[in-house]
Amino acid sequence: MAAKKKKSGSFFWKLLFLLALGVFCFSAYQLFTIYKGYKEGVDEYRAVAHEAVVKSVEPLEVKQQKVTETGEALTPKLVEIETPDVDFEKLQQINPDVIGWLEIEALDEISYPIVQGKDNDYYLHRTFKKADNYAGSIFVDYTNARDFSDCNTIIYGHNMKNGSMFGKLKQLYEKEKYKDSKYLWICTPAGKYRYEIFSMQYADVNSDTYTLFSEHSDEFGGYVKKMQEKSKVDMDAKEMGKEDYIVTLSTCTSNDQVRFVVQARWVGTY
Repeated sequence: MAAKKKKSGSFFWKLLFLLALGVFCFSAYQLFTIYKGYKEGVDEYRAVAHEAVVKSVEPLEVKQQKVTETGEALTPKLVEIETPDVDFEKLQQINPDVIGWLEIEALDEISYPIVQGKDNDYYLHRTFKKADNYAGSIFVDYTNARDFSDCNTIIYGHNMKNGSMFGKLKQLYEKEKYKDSKYLWICTPAGKYRYEIFSMQYADVNSDTYTLFSEHSDEFGGYVKKMQEKSKVDMDAKEMGKEDYIVTLSTCTSNDQVRFVVQARWVGTY
């Protein structure tokens, strides 16, 4: 009788071990599949950047006039800065949904094509080349104008665990990378647009941060001021108001109901 109990107990532990091993193998396979997808997405975007983007050094005039302690006005200097040159003809041959290219000066890793679909779901889990992938794309809200001429253009990207897409966007605030530079670029077939970051915040998914505007009204001017006030850091952006054009970069956080948002206003076309 004791031998039967022992045999029965041994079988139970073997079965439990096999079940645990099965769960482990399945989980490992799932993780492998996910990270394989991450790598495929990263490799695709690196290849696209290598083929379609080069850097050129251009002289840009510093707009803020400086004054010495004696009150003497100094002539604005020309500063050299690297700007992205994008071959949009090549990109649009691959995907006609491409409308721009995004680069953030303080975050070298964020350099991606911007697409726009017929809705906000298509590119959520599809790459620039329309391949199914967890990484998705950097994409503009489908209701926005393709040429970034709206008062507020919303740009979405995933907060990827491997740091790709908008995975490092929050470093602008959390690691104070904005101190390295508070500017970003959106290049389009029509020109290179430079934007100055004026707000960084954690926003509820249903908050008025995601409001779109049809005109440069007083309502939009009030919205801009409110976004400045919501910023976790005073970015010292001067004379903002209803005449501004802004972009809103949005990515998810560990809380499903909260997004990390970076907002910037257009300061020049080059």
